[in-house]
Amino acid sequence: MLPEPDPALCRALADDLHDAGFFSEALRSAWGETADNAIARGLRSPAMRALGDRADALAVLGRLLVLGMPQPIAAVDQALPTLGAVGLERLGLCRIDGDVVPQAIIRPQSFTDDRGSGQWWIASDLDEAALGGPLPEDHVLGVGGASLTLAGLQLPTPAGRALDLGAGCGIQSLRARRDVAEVVATDISDRALRFTRLNALLNGMTGIRTLRGSLFEPVRGERFDRVVSNPPFVITPRVAGVPAYEYRDGGMQGDDLVASVIRGVGTHLEPGGVAQMLGNWESRGGAVGLDRVREWVECSDVPLDSWVIERESLDPLAYAELWVRDGGTVPGTPQHAALIDAWLTDFDERGVTGIGFGYVLLRRPVSGGPSLARYERIGQSLGGQDALGAHLARALAAHDRVAALDDDALAAAVLIVAPDITEARHHLPGVEDPSVIELHQGGGFARVVAADPGLAALVGACDGDLAVGVLIDAIATLLEVDGRELRRALLPEVRELVFTGFLAFA
Repeated sequence: MLPEPDPALCRALADDLHDAGFFSEALRSAWGETADNAIARGLRSPAMRALGDRADALAVLGRLLVLGMPQPIAAVDQALPTLGAVGLERLGLCRIDGDVVPQAIIRPQSFTDDRGSGQWWIASDLDEAALGGPLPEDHVLGVGGASLTLAGLQLPTPAGRALDLGAGCGIQSLRARRDVAEVVATDISDRALRFTRLNALLNGMTGIRTLRGSLFEPVRGERFDRVVSNPPFVITPRVAGVPAYEYRDGGMQGDDLVASVIRGVGTHLEPGGVAQMLGNWESRGGAVGLDRVREWVECSDVPLDSWVIERESLDPLAYAELWVRDGGTVPGTPQHAALIDAWLTDFDERGVTGIGFGYVLLRRPVSGGPSLARYERIGQSLGGQDALGAHLARALAAHDRVAALDDDALAAAVLIVAPDITEARHHLPGVEDPSVIELHQGGGFARVVAADPGLAALVGACDGDLAVGVLIDAIATLLEVDGRELRRALLPEVRELVFTGFLAFA
């Protein structure tokens, strides 16, 4: 059992890590970008070769705390002069058995938001490479791609209280605490919550309180301005022999856990409060996954604004292979084949044809009913992952403003084109007029919008000088079309472009 973290020992460890230069960029420079990418795939040998016989503090701590390799006691004492190997053992992060044998990993994690760059140290359980085999079911996961995605999606606007549902190692709590006065972190795993408390202390973060329990049980009757959740959403067969990893398996069938969170979160939001989460959803029985998510939102006890984005969809076999391998079971073994078969049987029994992964943003209206119901697929690569939270915040504010305007008021508005928007025109050989006009977004979700000549002309003319209606009338004259018809055609597209960040109010 991981001991309760001692604040003084955590401060000593943080001081030593800082003095050793134990940061992301320094480690990446020490072993190179190729080795750094290999570590993310569970391969340690490129980094080990790059470090060679280096005995400086950064190399010793890199081997011990990132790669999970035993190190000599004297070398660790020298690398951690304030804490020492004994102090690291008292924190439960190693055991001393001839050498210092790691019992957890600590990885520096850099981040960037609208206020600049920063760095966290995140402790979690030993990974597959360090363990040399499958993960235990009570494994506490470190910072992966999904958790980084959700951290980047969090709204960077001030709020009072936040709930981190299924906190794990606590990365979402740390991110939320940058903008929220108080964070309540919940998890079914006491071990996970100890890592959350350890990581808060290690990074000098106060105002994070932990509660043990399933889903919303620990906060029954409470409401929050923000709810953030990277829940254990992985769809797992409920049969003997299939590991039930606490960090990814919520113990329910299919996508029932994600449905339960979506249906229940509204009652825990203050008016104007926002919930953001990741999730999987099944397409089954002829029902498309996004349509099923819409049904869950509509079944909420509290009416909610909704914005759901499906980033990718996998077929059942690809999904099974992904998560069997994630647990450390190697392809080509009898165990791997048996687990794949269990997953496929489970999907067949429910008629599952695909599994979507994506982002869910829900908001409790301050008053009245929902005004936003958006369910979309965005498959292209993202433009500026760290800035997505700010992009979402701007989109919500833009929606609220444009939703309050009727068409006459929108026509009277003065807009400007966003600075990251470019235009691409495609011509057939020898033809003067373009056959395709596209508007490209450099940031946000890197959207590409097909535009006809009228819309392209309007966007190009939005320089903060003339009102939208005046521009449309001038374009209608230029194109020799009816102005009223062009206005009816373009104003809905203007609303969309304001929401998605192509246009903004001057």
